Amino acid sequence: MLVAAPLVFFLLDLIFPFPPPIAYSTIITDAKGEVIHAYLTPDEKWRMKTELEEISPLLRKTIVEKEDKYFYYHPGINPLAMVRSLVKNVFRMKRTSGASTITMQVARILEPKKRSYPNKMVEMFRALQLELRYSKDEILQLYLNLVPYGGNIEGVKSAAVLYLKKSPDHLSLAEIVALSIIPNRPSSLVPGKNNTLIVAERNKWLRKFASDAVFTEKEISDALEEPFTATRTAAPVMAPHLCNRVRAGGGAIIRTHLQMNIQLKVEKLVSDYSQALALKNIRNAAVIVIDNSTQQIITYIGSSNFKNTIDAGQVNGARAVRQPGSTLKPLLYALCIDEGLMTPKRIVTDAAINYNGYAPENYDKQFNGYVTMEYALEHSLNIPAVKGLRAFGKDKFVQKLAACGFRQVKRDQRKLGLSMILGGCGASLEELTGLYALFAHEGVFTQPSFIRGDSTRKRTRIVSPAAAFMINDILSKVNRPDFPLNWQSTEKMPKIAWKTGTSYGRRDAWSIGYNKRYTVGVWAGNFSAEGVPELSGANIATPLLFRIFNTIDYDSDEEWFQQPKDSDMRMVCSETGLVPEESCTNIAMDYFIPLVSSSGKCNNMQEVVLSADGQLSYCKTCMPESGYRKKMYKIIPPEMQLYYEEKGIAYEQIPFHNPACEKIFRDGKPVITFPAAGAEYFINRKDPEPLQLTCNTGNDVRRVYWYINDQFFKSSGARAKQFFVPAEGPVKISCTDDKGRNRDIWIRVKYINL
Repeated sequence: MLVAAPLVFFLLDLIFPFPPPIAYSTIITDAKGEVIHAYLTPDEKWRMKTELEEISPLLRKTIVEKEDKYFYYHPGINPLAMVRSLVKNVFRMKRTSGASTITMQVARILEPKKRSYPNKMVEMFRALQLELRYSKDEILQLYLNLVPYGGNIEGVKSAAVLYLKKSPDHLSLAEIVALSIIPNRPSSLVPGKNNTLIVAERNKWLRKFASDAVFTEKEISDALEEPFTATRTAAPVMAPHLCNRVRAGGGAIIRTHLQMNIQLKVEKLVSDYSQALALKNIRNAAVIVIDNSTQQIITYIGSSNFKNTIDAGQVNGARAVRQPGSTLKPLLYALCIDEGLMTPKRIVTDAAINYNGYAPENYDKQFNGYVTMEYALEHSLNIPAVKGLRAFGKDKFVQKLAACGFRQVKRDQRKLGLSMILGGCGASLEELTGLYALFAHEGVFTQPSFIRGDSTRKRTRIVSPAAAFMINDILSKVNRPDFPLNWQSTEKMPKIAWKTGTSYGRRDAWSIGYNKRYTVGVWAGNFSAEGVPELSGANIATPLLFRIFNTIDYDSDEEWFQQPKDSDMRMVCSETGLVPEESCTNIAMDYFIPLVSSSGKCNNMQEVVLSADGQLSYCKTCMPESGYRKKMYKIIPPEMQLYYEEKGIAYEQIPFHNPACEKIFRDGKPVITFPAAGAEYFINRKDPEPLQLTCNTGNDVRRVYWYINDQFFKSSGARAKQFFVPAEGPVKISCTDDKGRNRDIWIRVKYINL
C-alpha cells in the first residue's frame, strides 16, 4: 500500500499536469527597478509579477508567520493542522478554522472550486504537485503574485503599486500586515474606503505577533503608530512612447535604463518649449538622451504630449522615419578623412556643379568659392558634401550607415543617390542619436541599449579615433552660423559638439549634440509633415538642445576629448590644405593622419610658356626654341572660373594657345552642365520654354561653339549661357571649344498639353 500510493500519485501527475500558465501584467521599470508603466493582462487583471529578489526578509517572515508558520517544514500539506481543524469543526458542528497551507492556497487560486471535501482532496493533490515542481521560495512567490485584493487587483506587487505607490521590497511592517489581511476580506477591507477598519484589523495581528515574540517591541510599537493612508490610484503610465516600444519584446517585467529624474525634467522642458513653438505652428518635438558611459538610453520622449490627440501625441516621433537634413555630413567628412581625401584645412570648392542632371544648391542659394573642409562642415555647405560623397562612394557610405542600424537607408540603398547626404533618405531620431554617440567613443559604434540584458548589441568601428577627434574639434566651435542668436544662459552650459539639420520643405528640424557624458538628439516639427517657414535646426531645435544640456549637465567641468595617438599636426598651404612648396607663403597648422592623409605637395600653380609679348601661350609641342618667357599661373577649375565671372572677381587668365599649334587636344573637353545627359524634358506645347545651354571649360578656353543635331547653333563666350527651343524627340547637343575639343550628349524632349 505504501509503495502503491507514490506510484498512483505520479501516474495522476502525468495524467493531470499542474499548474496552468499564469498571465502576468507587463510592467516596465526604470533604472532603479521602480514600476513606471503597467499593462492589464488579457483577462483585464492587474497581476504584476513579484520577483524573488523583491520578497524582502520582512515580507517573507510576516506572510509565513501569519498564513503558514510551518510552511518551510511540511510537504505542501500540514497533517497536524488538518487533524486540529477537523476536531474543532466536528465538536463545534461548524467550520471554525481551516488547515490550508500557503501551497494549498496557491492551488485553490490557480484552480478555483466550490468548498467541499472532495474538492479539498483535489486541492491537496495539487499542492503536492506544486511542491514537486517548485522550491518553497518559488511557491511563496506564486502566492504573493496571485493573492486577491479585490476588484481586478491580484498580487502583493499590484497592491503595493496601486495602493501605496511603492515596490514590495520597500514596504514597512505595518504596510505588509495591512496588505496581508485584505485578501481575507477583500470586499469589506478596501483601501481608501475602509482604512480605519483595516488599521484595526492590522493592529490585532501586530499585537498577536507581539505576544508570540515574532518581532521586537520597538518594531511592533512603531508599526502600531504608523498611519495607513492607502488609496486606489491609477496604474503608472510614465514614458509611454518608450514603454510601448519595448513592450513588444514580451515578458512580465521589462527593465529599462530610464533615469526618471532626468526623464521628468526633460519632459517638462519639451512640454514648455513646445507650447511656445505652437505659436509658430510647430506642434511637436522628440528627444533622446544616451549615457555615453554605458550607451544606455536614459531619456526617451516621443512627442511633446502623449495625451494630445489633436496633434497626434501618441505618434512616436523618436522612431518615425524622417528626412535627416544635413545631420549625416559629420560622418561623411570623418570617412573622407579616413580615406585620405580630406583634412580639416583641405580646400574644397563651393561652386555650381551638375552631376548628370543633379545640381545641388546651398541653403542660402549662394556659393562661397574656395573653403576649407572644416568651414564647409561648420557652415553646413551642401556642394562640398555632395562632392565628398561622390569621391568617397555612395554605396560605401550606405554600408557604413547600415552598420549603424539605419534600417530605411539599408532598404532603399539601390535607389539612393548623391542627394542622400543632404537629407534625401530616411532616418529616425533613434538612429541619428546613436550615430552621433560614436564620436564620443573614438569612432566605435555600439547599438544603444533600451533594456537590461540586451544581447543583440554589437560594437563596430566606423571611423578612426583621429577622424572622430577632428570632427569633435570642428563641431565644438561656437562661432558658427547655426549657433542660435536667440539663445541665452549659455554661460554655465558644458562644452558640447553639435550639428543641426533642416529637411527639404522645412518639415523637420534636428539638432544633435554630445560631450563625454551624454549624447542628446532633438527633433522638432509636425507629425503631419507640414512645413513651416520658421522651422530650422539652428533656430528651433538647438535652443531646446542647449536647455537640455544646461539642465542635465549644468556647469560640468568634464574634460574634453583628447587628441589620439593616431593623429598629428603639420604645416599646410592655406590655399590648398596640402603640404606646402617652397613658393607657398600662406601657411597654417592642420591635423592629419600619418600614412593616411595625402602627402602630396601644394599643386595650385602651373608654369606656362608665353610669347615674348605675353599674348600667346605654348605647349611643349609648339614652343619655339627662343623668344619666349615663362610665368606661373594659378590653376583654377572650370567651376571656379564661372564662379569668379558671375561674382565679378578678376583672376589672371592663361593667354590664348598658339593658333599655329598642330597638336590635337584630347584632354580638357568641355563639360556640358545643362541640359543633363540622358535626361527627358517635358515642354508645354502651348507655351514652350527654351532650354538653357551651359558648360564648363578649361582655363585657357575663350569661346565655345554649340551644335544642335549636328547643325551649328551659336558661338559664345566659354561661360556664357545660351537658350534654344528643341524639337520633339531625341536631340543631340554638341559643344566644341576653341581648341577643337568636343563633347556630345543626347536628351529626349516631349511636348505635352498643359
